[in-house]
Amino acid sequence: SVGVLGVLLGFAAFVLLFRYGRPFAKHPHFKLAFETLAMLAFLTAVLVASGGVESPLVNLYLLPVVTAALALGKRAAALVVVLVCLCYPLIGALTDGFQAMDAQFAIAAVGVLAPFVLVAFSTTLLVENINTAKSRIRALSDRDELTSLYNMRAFARLAEHEHDSASRSDRGYSILMIDIEHLKTINDTYGHEAGSRAVNLVAEALLRLTRSTDVVARYGGDEFIVLLGGADKAVAEEVAQRVRNVVFATTLEVGVKMVRIKVNVGAASFPESGNNLQIVMAAADRAMYKDKELREPPKGKLIIQKR
Repeated sequence: SVGVLGVLLGFAAFVLLFRYGRPFAKHPHFKLAFETLAMLAFLTAVLVASGGVESPLVNLYLLPVVTAALALGKRAAALVVVLVCLCYPLIGALTDGFQAMDAQFAIAAVGVLAPFVLVAFSTTLLVENINTAKSRIRALSDRDELTSLYNMRAFARLAEHEHDSASRSDRGYSILMIDIEHLKTINDTYGHEAGSRAVNLVAEALLRLTRSTDVVARYGGDEFIVLLGGADKAVAEEVAQRVRNVVFATTLEVGVKMVRIKVNVGAASFPESGNNLQIVMAAADRAMYKDKELREPPKGKLIIQKR
């Protein structure tokens, strides 16, 4: 009919305006919410012009319901369902008059509107499950399989964020590089299971000695990296010494033997050691190798004690 055609043309003009005029460009959620409400108004107008509550197009109300549930969340979906429930009797009143609002109409309305509520609930539940699964997958992809510390991909992302924040606020941070001495010898002498336990012992010590706001990651193999947010060089050196002491006090039990684990630690700070993250990491790496050279015992020697 002419009414339906007019509504279609009006909605098409609205869509073109929103697509090419780009209002709410910096607020996509507001844009999507506005479009969903416009879709709801458009469908209501189409239903009024095409037979009212008896129109076969009533089920098109599922479009804004599902859109809100998928993209805008549980509260938005509930709001859209409430609006649909308000629009339905409004359509009946506009097409058949208020005298048609009787008990029979109410029963029919419940039968028509109940599926919308069910679809909204089911879709939001599905979205929540998908988001939970995505969060778990993301968390797993950010963690080292052996130690459950951050891997280097996650560390790089978090460290860049810390560097940007420190640069803007004119504050510092420090990087520690940690290397386990003679891990290869432990693997060769006692097996890889003992080497894995040694790696985990160091990882646990690092977590005990750092704050929840610090970032501890496995750099790879026998090396770890720690970002100390807001820490200057003096604090970093103090933490580095505590790491050496605590790890040395930790023993790895292998059968009747106890193997003393030692680490080399290098510290560097922003901005003293460099003006970007890569330079600071390289400075910490050099400091770690210098620490290793200063403390290096005869090659291949392990400190072993009998219980």
